[in-house]
Amino acid sequence: MAKRGKKYQSSVAELDKLKLYELTEAIDSMLKVKYSAFDESVDLAVKLGVDPRHADQMVRSTLVLPNGTGKSERVLVFAKGEKVQEALDAGADYAGGDEFVKQIQEGWLEFERTIATPDMMGTVGKIGRVLGPRGLMPNAKLGTVTFDVARVVGEIKSGKVDFKVDKAGIVHSMIGKASFGAEKIQENLLAFIDKILQLKPSSAKGVYLKGVTLTSTMGPGFKLDPLELRTLVKQA
Repeated sequence: MAKRGKKYQSSVAELDKLKLYELTEAIDSMLKVKYSAFDESVDLAVKLGVDPRHADQMVRSTLVLPNGTGKSERVLVFAKGEKVQEALDAGADYAGGDEFVKQIQEGWLEFERTIATPDMMGTVGKIGRVLGPRGLMPNAKLGTVTFDVARVVGEIKSGKVDFKVDKAGIVHSMIGKASFGAEKIQENLLAFIDKILQLKPSSAKGVYLKGVTLTSTMGPGFKLDPLELRTLVKQA
């Protein structure tokens, strides 16, 4: 295992690994121990009491965060006809059909999100083996297979996040940047937790929200109190 640097060790020294932090304290502490020169991302890991092996316990959705993510993502829209210009006018970085399929087959991947109109999915299927493993395949369940391309492009550009519980029952998501400050980070975090709670599968038994950890890109993780988060969500 690689040895951590002195700055990281210094930040961890102030961390109580057994403590469940109150939300405001965790955010303030995370921002206090931040030591990198760049604007670190703020990430959330949520441990859920679900078994993702069962389809009826899969937790997966999208959310437009109140304050965005602070990250500008390049969007590629697979479309034809007037939908191409509609996508570009809405802020898409690229829009088109076969020409982009060919470029991707040749190794081009200069984008982070994709959208496709339903009539283009046959064409997009040709590069499914390239897009799928990278999490870039348009998906109707996530709203990225649609004729309403302008709306979806706008949502992505304004801070829409996609998330899905992994095999270990954990949902990971970026919820902002350190430069947002405590108030905006808290608003985004509570909006995300609220969405997670709304998605609780009816078949999930026992404790649903089992653990929540807040961290910045280079910093240590702060364990939050799930009960406090539930209360704050209800009060919001």
